[in-house]
Parts: sequence; structure tokens; C-alpha cells
Amino acid sequence: MKIKTGHSDLSNNKRAFEDVSTKIKKLIIQGVFKPGDKLPSEAEMARQFKVGRQTVREALRLLELSGFLAVHQGARGGSVITNTILDTLSKSFLDAVQMKNITVAEVIAARREIDKIVISQAILHATDADLALLNENISKATQKIEKGIPPFEENITFNTTLAKASHNGIFVILVESMMTIMADFLSRTPQTLAVSQKNVNDHRDILNALTERNEARALLLTDNHLRLIEEILVSSFEKGTGVVKRKARRKQLNANRELNIPR
Repeated sequence: MKIKTGHSDLSNNKRAFEDVSTKIKKLIIQGVFKPGDKLPSEAEMARQFKVGRQTVREALRLLELSGFLAVHQGARGGSVITNTILDTLSKSFLDAVQMKNITVAEVIAARREIDKIVISQAILHATDADLALLNENISKATQKIEKGIPPFEENITFNTTLAKASHNGIFVILVESMMTIMADFLSRTPQTLAVSQKNVNDHRDILNALTERNEARALLLTDNHLRLIEEILVSSFEKGTGVVKRKARRKQLNANRELNIPR
């Protein structure tokens, strides 16, 4: 497929790869290229955009990092359109949270407010199909527990499935990003079957309230559930923080000794 590049010559632009990336991204957003489609070769795009192949290569790399496409190597390789933007955004969000040293309390407080809106919207807009997907999630989680396997993934995806029941794309993006953070936090805490069963029970109760369109009960159940999650995380991270602080203190004392600095 020939790419419409417009009339501008990009060859003299020091950031030409960004312009090329923007033009290709626009075509993807407009639906000219769809997930699964293969872009023209680097040589062909370089000719059409009137730039060097290295510029095209840098543009494709930028789009790959942004989640718009995947670059495959080999004789049958090439640039294939994907739709992993949300995953990329969620990972970037997690990186930002880690860099800012966000606390468990801050994450829970933010999630509590987001969940309130999502529940309210799901009460209004959830369809029978949405409720069926939530019920299927709970069934899968229950089956794993019966086999002695903590349903970590199901407990996370319950929330993203609930967000989709709001039928608001912005809430889906927010919850996807939030649950990436929660998954990171929870992955560093003990996953017992007892806690997993409590999570599943909470989700079942929330689903029942949602099915009955009982917003007040759904909000109360969600708030109680988050209190449990907060207790688990705070307890686990406080223990971990104590170890970290002791190690940091020993390291500082050793450094002070080497510099002959008194305690």
C-alpha cells in the first residue's frame, strides 16, 4: 500500500523520524492500517517519505515503543500493526509510580475514588453480556482455588472487566493502569488461598449488587474490599521496609567507618 506523505520533504529535518512516526501513526488511527496489517518495506517508506532508511528505522522503533506496531526480524519479517498501546501506557504509569516512590496509601486512595465512579457507571450501563463475563471470571477463579492455585490473574482482571462494563474508554484506561500498579504491589505479598478465597467472595458479592443495580451496596462492598487489600499491603510492605531500612542503616554505618565519621 502506498503511503500518502503530503508535500513536505522531511530530509532536512533533524527530527525527521518523529515526523515520519507521526504520519504513520495518523494513518493507523484513521484506520488506513489496521491491527495485523504489514507496513511497506523500509526501503519503500524511505522512498515515499524522501528520507534515509535509518530515519524510517528510528520512526518504526518509536512506534514500537509506543505500542502501535511490532517489528519482526527475518526473511518474512517486517513491521506489523498491533494494538498494545494500553499495555505500554500501563507499564509507563507503573514506572512513574516507582520513580515517585508512591505509597500504598496513595494508591489505595486513588483506586477507591476511581472505583466509585466505575461502579456508578457500571450500575447504569452494564449489559447482560458484561455481567456474564464477570461471572465467568469468578468461576475461573473458584476453579483455580479448588485446585490449590491462587487465582492472581483472575483477581486482577475482575477489575478491568468491571471497568469495561462502564462502557467508558477513559475508565478502562485508568483502571488498566491502576491494576498494573496493584498487580506489582500484590506480586510482592504472600498469595494464600485463604486471602484469594476472600477476594473471590468479595467479587461475587459486588457482582450480585451490580446485578441488582444496588449502587449503595456495591460501593460499600468495594470499600470494604479495598480496606482488606490495604491491610494486606501495608502489613507486608511495613515488614519489607523494616528490612530495607536496617540494610540502609548498616550500609551508612560502614561508609561512616571508612570515612572515620562518628555515629
